[in-house]
Amino acid sequence: MDIRLATALDLPALVRLDSYAAAHVERQAEIAGWIDQGVCHVGDVGGKPVAYGVLTNHFFGQAFITLIVVGAGHRRSGLGLRLVRHFQDICRGSKLFTSTNRSNHSMQRLLLKAGFKPSGQIDNLDDDDPELVFFCPPA
Repeated sequence: MDIRLATALDLPALVRLDSYAAAHVERQAEIAGWIDQGVCHVGDVGGKPVAYGVLTNHFFGQAFITLIVVGAGHRRSGLGLRLVRHFQDICRGSKLFTSTNRSNHSMQRLLLKAGFKPSGQIDNLDDDDPELVFFCPPA
């Protein structure tokens, strides 16, 4: 998988990859904004977008992986881990955080495999599904 910054031309493909975006226009606007801000990274296989991730600095001024999305036909193939590793590489030397719902066991396993450590919990974002925060120590 090749990873690159997303461009406006990628927007339709990223919306198709993201089942939430396909049904929620506000996510489509978020993706467009992330592309405009230069924080959206696309994973291509054979020249076709199959995954994307968003890395911002909006978590108390720290690097934060806002989102990782892997297209349905490419899940469980290591592409999510590749995006996380990419973000770790470009954030070398700084703190890197992310979060996922307590119910998202797949993402929790991916983060632990990538060297992230649990760092806390945020309640009341989603009913009965706390957000677990993870931290990646600097390399």
